[in-house]
Amino acid sequence: MTDLFFYGSLRYTPLLEIVLGREASEIDMIEAHLPDHAVHAVVDQAFPMILHMSNVKAQGVLVRGLSDDDIARLVYYEGGFDYDLSQYSLMTETGDTAAGEVFFPAPGLWKAGEPWSLKGWIDKWGAMSLAAAQEVMCHYGKKSAEEIAERFPSIRIRAAARVAAQARAKDAEWDVHKDVVVHKHERPFLNFFAIDEMDLQFRQFDGSLSPVVNRSALLVGRAVVVLPYDPVRDTVLLIQQFRAPAFIAGDPAPWVWEAVAGLVDPGETPEETAKRETIEEAHLELSGLEEAGQVYSSTGSSGEFCHLFVGLADISATVSGAGIDAEGEDIRSQIISFDGLMAMVDAQQIKSLHLLAVAQWLDRHRSRLRAAIC
Repeated sequence: MTDLFFYGSLRYTPLLEIVLGREASEIDMIEAHLPDHAVHAVVDQAFPMILHMSNVKAQGVLVRGLSDDDIARLVYYEGGFDYDLSQYSLMTETGDTAAGEVFFPAPGLWKAGEPWSLKGWIDKWGAMSLAAAQEVMCHYGKKSAEEIAERFPSIRIRAAARVAAQARAKDAEWDVHKDVVVHKHERPFLNFFAIDEMDLQFRQFDGSLSPVVNRSALLVGRAVVVLPYDPVRDTVLLIQQFRAPAFIAGDPAPWVWEAVAGLVDPGETPEETAKRETIEEAHLELSGLEEAGQVYSSTGSSGEFCHLFVGLADISATVSGAGIDAEGEDIRSQIISFDGLMAMVDAQQIKSLHLLAVAQWLDRHRSRLRAAIC
């Protein structure tokens, strides 16, 4: 049996329960601290790190009597953060000295920020971290820690999207807790995207439960779609890039004209993502954003939820060669008139449903946007 001291996010009992796979009542824990150490946030990350620092103490919890499987589960989960175990002498809340192992970050891997607060972390990152841990630990024994570490950014994006989905308005007629019964839930595929599969029953319109059916969903995250529009010049900016799904589906023309789009990062608002993506993909600074809708890409196959915008901008020249090399993006842009855009709509030349929807929204609100500049 092994004793471990947790100073960071694993002090959050619901998270520790997910990682260990059992309830808190079955975990032997006691408050403790590590002398001459401090816990600080990691810059630009959602987790903390521990530092050697004289005359201070790192508060935490000592978990006792962990089995080999417990340690394996913890190492699997922490493997995504590149932490290693080291032995230290601790002081418990009862004043006793105790030995315990501590997860320490690899030297030079992270940059320390401000002193870390467990409550502040729970308020901002707790729900997302629980959702991410559930996805991580469902692959325990099936995928390596290295595979999980590689996919962890995408796991966090999906986790943040799930938290956002659960915060949306409830249905006045249906209660998913009573009207949907899940018999089996598996995650058979994990890569940049993931697939979840369920055997479930749902409440039918006659009041009865349906037979057990098998359904699956492609899980992506939340996304934004932005159509840059210049109300002074009455022009829009479109981007074109190679789209592998169109090619895989057999389309002979997979270089698709679209609006700017991208996934919402954890901790970002859709508006912040819209501005960031427009800079990355079109080299444009937006002066304003108009909300054009919030929709699923396809309610029959995908959990991707999209925030649609028209982005107001000074579109005076295109800049070629946009996109992020690390993400394999190769993007070119084109400025066209509003009338040219609607001609594309009427000629059914637009393959992107999101672009089609935002173009139609702009058609309905263009007069207001142009009048506002006068």
